[in-house]
Amino acid sequence: MQELNELTITEIYASIQGESSYAGVPCTFIRLTGCPLRCRWCDTAYAFKGGTPWTLTAIMEEVKRLGISVVELTGGEPLAQAATPLLAEQLLAAGYTVLIETSGSEDIRPLPSKTHVIMDWKCPGSGMSERNNPSNLSALKSTDEIKFVVANREDFDWSLEVIRREKLSERFHILFSCAWGLVAPKDLAAWIVENPIRCRMQLQQHKYIWGPRVKGV
Repeated sequence: MQELNELTITEIYASIQGESSYAGVPCTFIRLTGCPLRCRWCDTAYAFKGGTPWTLTAIMEEVKRLGISVVELTGGEPLAQAATPLLAEQLLAAGYTVLIETSGSEDIRPLPSKTHVIMDWKCPGSGMSERNNPSNLSALKSTDEIKFVVANREDFDWSLEVIRREKLSERFHILFSCAWGLVAPKDLAAWIVENPIRCRMQLQQHKYIWGPRVKGV
């Protein structure tokens, strides 16, 4: 049984933030192991299993050693492990800006309020849209971000319907991203221009810099 002061980690590394409103910013990534979802286009399946147990103290020491003020908790699915909110709390108390990249399936309410949430709301093309947790939409803050990764035009139209029905663009920051290799960036850009809403199109910068299969970047 996992201890509350321990997390199973796939990797901790320093890189450039590739996505969200923090794109281009130096960032320390803490990639937690395990995910209850199996998205069709997942690019981090290597984090589903394995990993190494780290105490929260050891994680904090490694983050301090890397020396970057922005830290992202990612996965896998970071909220699948019970101690993740406690790690976020300790990082915030130490003065770090804390981001978390999470799916829409896990309850975000245990997170400290100052955590910047980037929620990947699953489109039908992922095969996991039924796992979205609608209660999370009322738990997000106005400064948080909702990301739609689209695998085709149908996903984009579905996303627009959700955004308009729930008035998401009036409440949160909206991100659109291409499922790598499935949608051309120029096509997504055209769809957004044809259907203007308050949103940001993003590309996964790390994949363009280092390639789509490189780990630890």
